[in-house]
Amino acid sequence: MRLSPRVALASLAALLAFAGCGTDGGVTATNPQVPVPVSTSQLRVGDSLTVALLGVPDPSTNNVQIDEQGVINLPFIGTVAAAGASTADLTQRIRETYIGKKIYTALDVAVNVTERYVYVGGEVQRPSRIPWSPDLTVAKAIQSAGGFTLYAKETAVSLVRDKHAYTIDVKLAQKSPAQDPRLMPGDSLQVSRSPF
Repeated sequence: MRLSPRVALASLAALLAFAGCGTDGGVTATNPQVPVPVSTSQLRVGDSLTVALLGVPDPSTNNVQIDEQGVINLPFIGTVAAAGASTADLTQRIRETYIGKKIYTALDVAVNVTERYVYVGGEVQRPSRIPWSPDLTVAKAIQSAGGFTLYAKETAVSLVRDKHAYTIDVKLAQKSPAQDPRLMPGDSLQVSRSPF
């Protein structure tokens, strides 16, 4: 059976188009662009702080952590909103609260961040919180948690930041560093179980 030149040309074009689907010449996969906070100096839930009360008869240093409601708890004044503030803002807020409640008439306050964390859970060897550093990425955090388990779905890791979830393909991130999002303090990674 002999094909007409038009049918042969159409068949050849379809064959080339089909063969091209598996090459890198097609659309390449990318991970989503995860919005970065304006500043990493903003305090976030989970940050560990030291709050020093100085220049008063009973100076103290308090080790606190910002809880899920975004507050810290201090002696005599109770809770103070901390999440979203800078250390300078929080310092001023604490000072004004102590003076406003007439606990002290004057005092110096020093707030320092001691540790910041990201959280890695699900199908990793050691689910845990991991100390944050400015160069920490999704793939590095997974490695710090001991790597994936045998049943991990490596192509669909959930990154939660500021109450929004983003699906990250960690296999892609490992191949291409440009596709490996940097993590921010308080971020959470959840590795789901593969159905296979």
